[in-house]
Amino acid sequence: MSGHSKWNNIKRKKEKTDSARAKIFTKIGRELAVAVKEGGGPDPVANSRLRDCIAKAKAANVPNENIERIIKRAAGDGDDTKYENITYEGYGPNGIALIVETLTDNRNRTAGDLRHYFDKFGGNLGTTGCVSFLFNRKGVLEIEREGLNEDKVMEDALEAGASDFQADDDVFTIYTEPDDFSGVLSDLQDKGYEFVTAEIQMVPLTYNKLEDQGAISNMQHLLDALEDNDDVQNVWHNWDNSDIEEE
Repeated sequence: MSGHSKWNNIKRKKEKTDSARAKIFTKIGRELAVAVKEGGGPDPVANSRLRDCIAKAKAANVPNENIERIIKRAAGDGDDTKYENITYEGYGPNGIALIVETLTDNRNRTAGDLRHYFDKFGGNLGTTGCVSFLFNRKGVLEIEREGLNEDKVMEDALEAGASDFQADDDVFTIYTEPDDFSGVLSDLQDKGYEFVTAEIQMVPLTYNKLEDQGAISNMQHLLDALEDNDDVQNVWHNWDNSDIEEE
């Protein structure tokens, strides 16, 4: 995934196969479990990290019973797996910037896998901070615009504390500062809004296109490899792939 302006492209890719959806559910499940264990317990009212993860899960259409089962299991003693949050940065083909967020129980395995992917598809894994300055950390909420009044949605979002609002052909995108995300999300949920995206993202300051077909192919393969890895939770990049059709 890359950010707000590529919503249709991302949506088609994520929903391409049942197995892809199952992998997304598994990754979100791991994130929910870590939020319970590290964020302050199974009550989303008292655990804002868990509350945000639940919103992300619902936006990804994870069934409520799955969410409840994961939270209950994580709150018990049945799973003592220890996960680390590790973020990797690097460059893809032709200098496309990537940030890869992982949850792993074996940092050596994860680092080795990621280094292999970057090397294989024309990129290189860099050091911490080598590309993060090209992104802003923001809360991102996306609402399908069908049947909604743009002025009303914008008014509600800004009143809730949003920092910015953007209307595209298919979605309204609401931005927040990271610390304001939970409050804005809760306020808009109380107003009855449903979201197709609800998460903290690394939003690129600018996007870059790839013109060479070989570089485009390598970049697509790199993203596929990263997103197919069980340890990888999120992949953020500044490739403008808005005109690339998903198969």
